[in-house]
Amino acid sequence: MKLIRVLFALACAFVVGSPLAASASSPAVQLSTAQRAAVDEVSQYMNSMQYLRGEFSQISPTGKLARGVFFISKPGKMRFEYAPPVPLMIISDGKWVMIKNKNKENGDAGPLSKTPLRIVLSNDVNLARDTNIISVEQADGLVTVTLEDKKDTFEGGQLILVYDQSRKALQQWVVIDAKGRRTTVTLENLVAGEKPDPKLFVVKFNQQNKSSKN
Repeated sequence: MKLIRVLFALACAFVVGSPLAASASSPAVQLSTAQRAAVDEVSQYMNSMQYLRGEFSQISPTGKLARGVFFISKPGKMRFEYAPPVPLMIISDGKWVMIKNKNKENGDAGPLSKTPLRIVLSNDVNLARDTNIISVEQADGLVTVTLEDKKDTFEGGQLILVYDQSRKALQQWVVIDAKGRRTTVTLENLVAGEKPDPKLFVVKFNQQNKSSKN
C-alpha cells in the first residue's frame, strides 16, 4: 500500500500499515534497570508533548534530501508538509491519516489505528509495553532505542529513536525497512506548547480514497 510505504519512510512514526500479524524479526532484549529507565524517559517525553511544531530534514536511502515543517496536536493529530519541489503533505485528523499530493485533488488515506503513528500520537506512549525493544544504547548524552512494533505496522522493519537527554527532546529517528534501507529524519527548531490552528489537521477525501479495506 502506497500510504504505508510513504509514512513508514517518514516514520513518523511520528509517520502510516496493513493489519499483519506480529512477527518480530529480531529478539527483544532483557533491559537492565538503567536501560529501562532510559526507555521510560523517552516515553515520558512523548507523553509530555501535547503540542509541537518545528522543521524536519529527511535523507532517503539513496541520499536525497528533503525538508519541511511539521505540527503535532495530541491526541492523534499531525501535519508534515514538505517544501518544494516535493509536493507531499501527510495529515492526520485523529482518526484518518492521508498522504496528499498538493498538485492533485485526492489523496490516499487509511485509519490511524493501523499505522505506526498511533504510538507516537497517543496520550499514553509506553515503548516498553507497546513495542519490542531490540537494543538500547547510551553515549554522550544520547539515548538510542531500536524497536519493532508488536503489531508489525513497520512491515518487518525497525525504528531507531535518538533522544537527547540534555535537551530533553527527540533529536532524530531512523527507519530501516525490511530490505535494510535506511531513511533518516532529523528534527530542528522545535517549539512546544503552542496550540496550532485546528484547520491544519482537516482530512478531506472521497469515500473511494479510504484505504482501510486494502
